[in-house]
Amino acid sequence: MRGDRPAGPEARVLFVCLGNICRSPTAEGVFLAAVAGAGLEARIAVDSAGTGDWHVGRPPDVRAIAAARERGYDLAGLRGRQVSRSDFAQFDWILAMDRANLGALEALRPPEYAGHLGLFLELAPELGLAEVPDPYYGGPRDFVRMLDLVERASGALLLRLQNLLAARADDARR
Repeated sequence: MRGDRPAGPEARVLFVCLGNICRSPTAEGVFLAAVAGAGLEARIAVDSAGTGDWHVGRPPDVRAIAAARERGYDLAGLRGRQVSRSDFAQFDWILAMDRANLGALEALRPPEYAGHLGLFLELAPELGLAEVPDPYYGGPRDFVRMLDLVERASGALLLRLQNLLAARADDARR
């Protein structure tokens, strides 16, 4: 741990899309599974939110739940919430699914925020995409494609955070 930061997760990640029912809860569920698989649940906290308030308190879209379930992820217990300015004090990684939501986050961002605010897919440039397409108005294939992208970017994010945590541990030993 660094400085006087309270005990708890050393990295806090927030995924953000428009309504918090398709892309961001899928990213939350996939990344939670990756974090658990790496044994880092105590060191990395994960959440998701939407820039809009239409789905606050509601579960993810049934198609997102079904696509995730096909690959062993459980999104059913997640509930939508709206991002708030206070999230910038809670999360050091805030990752938007597309440029429109990134713009909304940038408008909300306090000037003192020193964490990482950016596009989720920027962490996986090999994908050749900057945005996770919104599958809401599409069909099952669109949800599968979204899940493919989220899995790849989640792997890249996990590797980046593992390296960051290892570097912090090395610094603490010095």
